[in-house]
Amino acid sequence: MDARSVIAAVRDGRGLSPEAAEWFARGLAGDQVSDAQAGAFAMAVLLRGLDGAGRVALTGAMRDSGEVLSWDLPGPVLDKHSTGGVGDSVSLLLAPALAACGAYVPMISGRGLGHTGGTLDKLEAIPGYRSGVDVERLRRIVGDVGCAIVGASERIAPADRRLYAIRDVSGAVESLDLITASILSKKLAAGLGGLVLDVKVGSGALLPGMEAARGLAQALVSTANGAGCPTSALITDMSQSLGHSAGNALEVLEAMETLTGSAVNEALWDVTAALGGEALMLAGIADDMDDGAEMIDAVLSSGRAAEVFGRMVAALGGPADFVERYPDRLPASPVIVPVPCPRAGFVARIDTRALGEAVVRLGGGRMRAGDRINPSVGLSGLAVIAEEMAEGEPLALVHARNDDEAARAVAAILSAYDITDDQPEEPPLIHDRIGPEEMP
Repeated sequence: MDARSVIAAVRDGRGLSPEAAEWFARGLAGDQVSDAQAGAFAMAVLLRGLDGAGRVALTGAMRDSGEVLSWDLPGPVLDKHSTGGVGDSVSLLLAPALAACGAYVPMISGRGLGHTGGTLDKLEAIPGYRSGVDVERLRRIVGDVGCAIVGASERIAPADRRLYAIRDVSGAVESLDLITASILSKKLAAGLGGLVLDVKVGSGALLPGMEAARGLAQALVSTANGAGCPTSALITDMSQSLGHSAGNALEVLEAMETLTGSAVNEALWDVTAALGGEALMLAGIADDMDDGAEMIDAVLSSGRAAEVFGRMVAALGGPADFVERYPDRLPASPVIVPVPCPRAGFVARIDTRALGEAVVRLGGGRMRAGDRINPSVGLSGLAVIAEEMAEGEPLALVHARNDDEAARAVAAILSAYDITDDQPEEPPLIHDRIGPEEMP
C-alpha cells in the first residue's frame, strides 16, 4: 500500500478502508507520508467526504497512531468535549463533579482557538498550575484525586497533530470528517469508557447555525460509538456568553464562586448538571439523565466537587489552599471600566463572537501562535438576553492593562449589544440531544 493509492481511492469516491486508514495514519506519524501527500489527502476528504465506516476507520487509526491509555480503576473513565465558546468554564465544574460521583476523569483539554476560550489557559491563571504532565503522572493524579485537566502529550494521536497542522495551511479545516476524526482521536486515546459532547450553537459558536451544529453532533456521536466508546451530545446555546465573565482568571473566579456556593451562576450550573447527567448515565452510575443530573447537583451543593477541584489544583502544582483563598490567588487587572448602556430597553441580541474577540484583543487570547496571554484581562458582569437595562447601566465591566485598551474594548462591546423596546424571549440553554440510541 502507498500514499498515492489511498489518496486516489478517497478522491474517486471509493472510500477509506480500515487497512488504508491504518497505513496512512502510521505514515503521518512517521515519515512515509509527505506534507504534499497529507495535504492532498485532506483535500480529497474535504471534497468527496467519507461514509460512516470511513470516518470510524480514520478516527481509530489516528487514535492508534500513538499511545492509547488503559486503566485499572474501581470506577468508569469518563470525559467531556466542548466545541468551544465564550465564557464557558463548564470543564472546571464538571471534571471534579464527575470524580465526586465515583468516576475517573483524565480530561485532555486545549488552549484558546480564535475567539473561543481554552480550558488550559484558564487553569494556568492559577499560580503554579502546570497542565503539561507525562502519562505516568497523569495516571497517578487521576487514580489519587479522581480527575486531572491537562494538555495532550506528544505521544497522544501524533497522526492527528501532523494532519491538523497541514489542514490549517492547505484550506481543509472545514471538513466535517476531519474535524470529527481530529476531536475524537485525541479523546478516545485517553481510554475512555464514556464521552459526553457539548456542541455549541449561536453567535459565539464555531458553527453558529443549527443545521451545521446538529450535523457535527451526529457525526461525532455516530463515529465515537462506532469506535466503541458510548457517547452522546447536547447542543447548547452560545447566542450569549454562558457565564457572566469572559477571560481566563475571571472565568476561574466565576467557576470557583459557583463551586463554593458564594455566588452561583445558574446557567453554568445547569449545563454542568445536564452534561454530567448524560455522562453518568452512559457509565451506568445513574439510571437515567435526570438521576445523573441530581447526583451532580448534590456534589456541587455539598462542596464535594470543590474539594476534589482543590486537590487537583494542588496535585498539578497550584496552591494547596486555592479553594479557600481563590480571590487572593488569582491575578487582577489594574484598569476596570464600565460599559454604559446607550439607552433604556431590553437586551435583544448579542454578537458573542465579538465579545470573545474583544477579550483576545485585550490580551486574553492569541492573535498569533506563540503570543503570551495576560490571564487577568477580560469582561465581567455581562448583561444577558432579555435583561432590562437603564440608560448608563453597565452592560459589562472591562478588565484591561491600560486605559487605551479599555476604551477600545468598550467600543467593541457597545457594538456587540442590540437594545430594543420590546423584551425578547430568553434563549434555551439546551437546544437538542443526540444520543447513541438515535444513531442508525
